[in-house]
Amino acid sequence: MKKIIALVLAVLFVCGALAACGGSSTDTKTDDNKATSDQKTTADSDFKAGVVLVGDENEGYTFAHMEGIKTAAANLGIADDQIIWKYNIPEDEQCKDACDDLVGQGCKVIFTNSYGHQSYTQQAAEEYPEVQFVAMTGDTAKASGLENFSNAFTRVYESRYVSGVVAGLKLQQLIDEGKIADENKDGDNIKIGYVGAYPYAEVVSGYTAFYLGIKSIVENVVMDVQYTNSWFDMVAEGAAADALMARGCVIIGQHADSTGAPSAVQAALDGGKVAYSVGYNVDMLSVAPTAALTSATNNWAVYYEYALGTAMKGEKIDTNWAEGYEKDAVAITALGESCAEGTQEKVDDIIAKIKAGELQVFAQDSFTVGGEKVEEAFATDTDGDFAPDADNAMFDGYYHESYFQSAPSFQLRIDGITELNNN
Repeated sequence: MKKIIALVLAVLFVCGALAACGGSSTDTKTDDNKATSDQKTTADSDFKAGVVLVGDENEGYTFAHMEGIKTAAANLGIADDQIIWKYNIPEDEQCKDACDDLVGQGCKVIFTNSYGHQSYTQQAAEEYPEVQFVAMTGDTAKASGLENFSNAFTRVYESRYVSGVVAGLKLQQLIDEGKIADENKDGDNIKIGYVGAYPYAEVVSGYTAFYLGIKSIVENVVMDVQYTNSWFDMVAEGAAADALMARGCVIIGQHADSTGAPSAVQAALDGGKVAYSVGYNVDMLSVAPTAALTSATNNWAVYYEYALGTAMKGEKIDTNWAEGYEKDAVAITALGESCAEGTQEKVDDIIAKIKAGELQVFAQDSFTVGGEKVEEAFATDTDGDFAPDADNAMFDGYYHESYFQSAPSFQLRIDGITELNNN
């Protein structure tokens, strides 16, 4: 769920996003949405796609979408002038106006990239049934019943789990080296922290996956979550990281979009504090060269190549699309120099197990709520109160995240995690 505010430090985000989006697959898709290297299509000259963006190239989240679209277009033989861009479109009626204009210019498919765009995108889909609309990170397409309206998101919780494994290995190294002090503990448990934007399912799903990744390496950990109530606020994110470190947290993860938290952790590390950072969206090594371990990220080119290729053929885009490591739609960024020895080998092993279905991030036996094993957890909100009340996603021994809808739905507050300011 994205509502990103515009920004600062454009160069840092651009460089980082380039790294995050690099290595995308090339050429056309096979039936399993994987790209092949021996075939390529060229779009009909009358095919046009429209893109409504909450930001522009100066903002990391939007830049990643832009790079994903450009990569996909190049792979599919779509010319630059066949993509029509709408930048810095707020989450209000201007989104509907932008969609209207793109329809008028002949676009066959239109993407919006912010959660707050969704209701206006759906209005456009109702008005223009001959055009396909996709609300990225949305969750109402299935309930709408519209054949031309879709949602899409990645299974980024998988890469968050892997980034947690990276953090867990570093934590074990600190334990082995005797660098965990009493101030870093709550009883027998070591304290870690997480800077979150909002107490939404997307954030809860992400921080839980991160925590479970750490816990798979170091069992005795607890985590505090500090919210900023903003997707992008350098100052607030840095302050949240400082507050968590003041509480003794030695690893700081994040689900917020600036470099504020990693920068704060780097400053603390330089000042002699034992503290390390795991980022989101982009490589944070440029601002935290020794504090940053890695970042969980998305490879949006995978989705856009599928969706654009499907629209080019005049076929229906999936109502709910969500893919992860199996389709290389998620990843972690380059490992920092401070990572523990053997981290890459462990990461490769964990990713292979996720791809093979041998490891489920939200395995039923990996967590409890109120000391009890969870037997039932719903995924779908049917009455608009943001509380899931339908579609039990807890079956076959794990919670099936992004199964009933593309957007994250995991909202369980599991034991071991404390939200410090969830008002």
